[in-house]
Amino acid sequence: MFRLKLLTDPRWANIAEGNLEEILTDHAWCEQKAATNAIGLITMLPEYPEIVTELLAIAQEELDHFNQVHEIIKERGGVLGRPRKDDYVNDLIKFVVQGSREDLIVDKMLFAAMIEARSCERFKVLTENIKDEKLKKFYHELMVSEANHYTTFIGFARQLGDPEKVNQRWEEWLDYESQIICSYGNKETIHG
Repeated sequence: MFRLKLLTDPRWANIAEGNLEEILTDHAWCEQKAATNAIGLITMLPEYPEIVTELLAIAQEELDHFNQVHEIIKERGGVLGRPRKDDYVNDLIKFVVQGSREDLIVDKMLFAAMIEARSCERFKVLTENIKDEKLKKFYHELMVSEANHYTTFIGFARQLGDPEKVNQRWEEWLDYESQIICSYGNKETIHG
């Protein structure tokens, strides 16, 4: 569905499972950043009430995910921990074009779609490879949600820009992401 060019090695799940406290804290902050990103997109698109409504729903869902992860952390006797730097996301943001308003908005949507696609793919790897049954079920549910967010962001990009150009730009995003993801997959973080 996402056409990611380089899939995560399933052994990454072993790294993640080896330090669940860290992966859960990192994941919680990823959800918070996703909510913040959706709110940031709203500020760019106030003249599109239907898109604002959808982005509000995404932001609320991401905050709900943040809360769910926080609850899991507490149930396991942990604390949230401080926000984590996400090098993968920082590498992705470098690819966002700073052209016209339309180009910027489309690229911000594709940026969001890429993060959702990779997160969904990582949740699938966790679902298929970790032993913790509760987390397996949890990550499966989130995998479905992230797939829906990916579809929404790609749809917005096509709605706000020329669909043919958006499809071409998505191919460029896929190529770029395949180059940077090679450096990741060896840490107990969602994108690391």
